Amino acid sequence: MTSAPQLLTDPFLQLPTETSVRVVWFTEFAGSQHLVNYGDNLALTSRASTIKLSRTREDERCLRRATPTHFANQTENGQVYQQTLWRDIWRHEAEVTGLTPGVRVNYRVTSVREDGETVSSDVFTLAPNPKPGTPLKILLTSDHQLKPMTAANLQKVVETVGRVDAVWFAGDLVNISDRASEWFDDNRGGAFFPALQGRANYTMNHDGVNTTYTGGQIIQHAPLFSCIGNHEVMGRFQRNPSLGDEFNDTIPRAVAQKLYSGKSLKDNSFNTDTYEEIFTLPTSKAGGKRYYAVTFGDVRLVVLNITNMWRTPKFDSPYRGRYKEAVKDLDNPENWGYGQLIYEPINKGSQQYNWLEQELNSDEFKEAKYKVVMFHHPPHTLGDNIVPAYTDPVQIIERDDLGNIKAVRYEYPKDADYIIRDVIPLLEAADVQLVLYGHSHLWNRFCSSSGMHFLETSNVGNSYGAAWGDNKREVPIGYQEEYVVLGDPNNLEPIVPTIAPLLGEDGKPMPYIASNDITVFSIFDTGTGTISSYRFDTRKPDSEVVKFDEFKLK
Repeated sequence: MTSAPQLLTDPFLQLPTETSVRVVWFTEFAGSQHLVNYGDNLALTSRASTIKLSRTREDERCLRRATPTHFANQTENGQVYQQTLWRDIWRHEAEVTGLTPGVRVNYRVTSVREDGETVSSDVFTLAPNPKPGTPLKILLTSDHQLKPMTAANLQKVVETVGRVDAVWFAGDLVNISDRASEWFDDNRGGAFFPALQGRANYTMNHDGVNTTYTGGQIIQHAPLFSCIGNHEVMGRFQRNPSLGDEFNDTIPRAVAQKLYSGKSLKDNSFNTDTYEEIFTLPTSKAGGKRYYAVTFGDVRLVVLNITNMWRTPKFDSPYRGRYKEAVKDLDNPENWGYGQLIYEPINKGSQQYNWLEQELNSDEFKEAKYKVVMFHHPPHTLGDNIVPAYTDPVQIIERDDLGNIKAVRYEYPKDADYIIRDVIPLLEAADVQLVLYGHSHLWNRFCSSSGMHFLETSNVGNSYGAAWGDNKREVPIGYQEEYVVLGDPNNLEPIVPTIAPLLGEDGKPMPYIASNDITVFSIFDTGTGTISSYRFDTRKPDSEVVKFDEFKLK
């Protein structure tokens, strides 16, 4: 069986400067030549450099669709893949130069296979970094993770506001970062790149009626800036039979140094290799792509690496959790999870904190009209994932009279929350207007007494609800710390949407949207300083998109 060659993705834009932008795309063949043609009549040419992704694999739990080079669908576990297998994927990147701010240019990418066959993309448009004063529309989003409403969400972005100028993505792009199909061709039709490039094919069913959504043609025309979420992090390399188990198998670097002396530290603790190989992002000298700052038009965007390992809060679970180790592993510390470990220190005096302090004092930051900070973990939310406090777990080992381990549990001192104690005071003092984040799969927002806004806009499906009314968080009883079951643990009141809030069962306006039927996206209009949030009810595919909230940055 043969088929025409094709690109694995459309091209997408990265790292714009005043006169250039990077164009990136992927193939499943190494090829002999990869080009970008651009400009009038596509007469100009830029050659691409190529790398092979080093950790992309598939496993028995992947749901990969058939492609011209792979003719078997896997629609259920183990159907095609009975074990973890490597998947060969090549990344191509070309720099398009000589651009003028404010002027959009046509472009197209072409890859030539080793056998001489040629495959090209459609024609899209690109532009360099916009000048200050240019009004921009920026999509604020998070936590796509192939969730059921992602394709509908992104399709409605394009239908509602047209072409956006940039995408700010607050982490958790996919579920398992090294599982290639989640990025490129998941069988359900909602993989990361197809959804953001208008090539998704995700069908939703309500009351027996099927509606298929294609996502939106977004990142072919607009650069994407992202931060690391917990799902961008992979655990101990090739120690487990499945990629999902590998993702869950992270341990602190300090523990890895003791357990695996002389061996690769990241291979035996955690890594973000696939995420860092896929994206060309701004970098900082201290943090590389993990944390950075960039000026885009009137905005100085500061991106931090604030995320930790998500573990279950349940006490009856057989698995290692937020608050305890699994009973079966008590005598085997190598299998401990060490609680919700933090991947990059942000406490006062850490390298990232010191870098942030310097950035907030830089001329680029101080002179920006809008000052925005983006990271993954919420400082304020009604969601579940803000509890416990964002701090290093304190391990408590309980033993019997003979010294045998009876239990291993973890406390998280609330007064040591690094975001609230250390980071937020810095941002307040620097007059940051907006903090953007995700992680809890809902929409809600807050505002501090100084006028700094906090926005979580990550409701694309798989919502865990909100700690509001009778819906309480699952927290431990009898621990020494206070784990807040309702509301925002860090003492801000959620803001009720200003235009068209949803109503609760009591008929009162709700200060959040946490739904598996109603999806939300937000747009930052830098021309007016306004952030507008929209909702769409996927149960009613013919219904209108509703603008339900709007606020303005000072």
